[in-house]
Amino acid sequence: MKIIPLASDSMGTRSMATLVITSDVRILIDPSAALGPRRYKLQPHECELLQLQKHKKRIEDAALKSGVLIVTHYHFDHYDPDKVDMFSNKTALIKHPLENINKSQKKRADYFIEQMRPVAKVVECADGQSFDVGATNICFSQPVYHGTNNRLGYVVEVAISDRDKVFVFTSDVEGAGIDAQADFIIQSQPDVVYIDGPMTYMLGYRYSYASLKASIDHLIQIIEKTSLKTMILDHHLLRDLKWKKTYCASS
Repeated sequence: MKIIPLASDSMGTRSMATLVITSDVRILIDPSAALGPRRYKLQPHECELLQLQKHKKRIEDAALKSGVLIVTHYHFDHYDPDKVDMFSNKTALIKHPLENINKSQKKRADYFIEQMRPVAKVVECADGQSFDVGATNICFSQPVYHGTNNRLGYVVEVAISDRDKVFVFTSDVEGAGIDAQADFIIQSQPDVVYIDGPMTYMLGYRYSYASLKASIDHLIQIIEKTSLKTMILDHHLLRDLKWKKTYCASS
C-alpha cells in the first residue's frame, strides 16, 4: 500500500486529499482543496492562490487514474461541487446525504449528488458499510461528530486495509476527542493514521481546553492500544500559527 497526501494545510491549502494505492485499486479520499476567505485578518496571498491551483490540478490528475472516490462529508475543502467530472465512470462512496446530516450539508449534498450521479459508475452511501475490491477492504465508521458536537454535522472515518497494512483516515474529527471517533481508530488497528488534529486556532472560543485535553488523551490511547507506526496530524491543527507551542504546552 502507498499513501500519498496530495494537498493539506501543511502543504499550503485547506485539504486532506489523499491517494491510497493498493495492488487492487487506487482510492482517492476527499478530492478537493480550498483556502480560508480570511486567515488572521488577511485575505489569501497570491502564493496561496497559486498553490491552490497546483493542488487542484494534482487532485484532478489523481482522480483520472483512480477507481474509487470517497467523500467523507460535504464541506468544500473535502469535496468540490464544480468538479463532478472527476467522478465520471468511478465508484463513489459517499457520506449519506439524508441521515445524520445538518441542514447546510444536506443542501450541498443534494445538489452535488444530482450532478454527480449521472456520470458516476456506482454511487453508494458509505456510513457504517464495508466494501471489497479484490484483497483490499474499505471499511467506514458510523457517522461521528464533525468535531465535538453535531453543530457542524457528521463525517465518516475510513479504514483501508490490504495484504500489506491498515490505513485510517479520520476526516474532520478535530483531534478525535470523542470516544466514538477514537474507538473506530483503535478497533481498526492501523499501521498509519491520518488525523485532522485538534482545532487549537480557536482554542477558548469554539474549541475548549477540555476538548484539547480529551484529544490528547485519545491520541495517547491510540498509540498505546495499537501497533501504530505513523501518526499524521494536520488540517485543523496546522491552522494555528503557534500549533507546536500550544500542543506541547497542553500535553
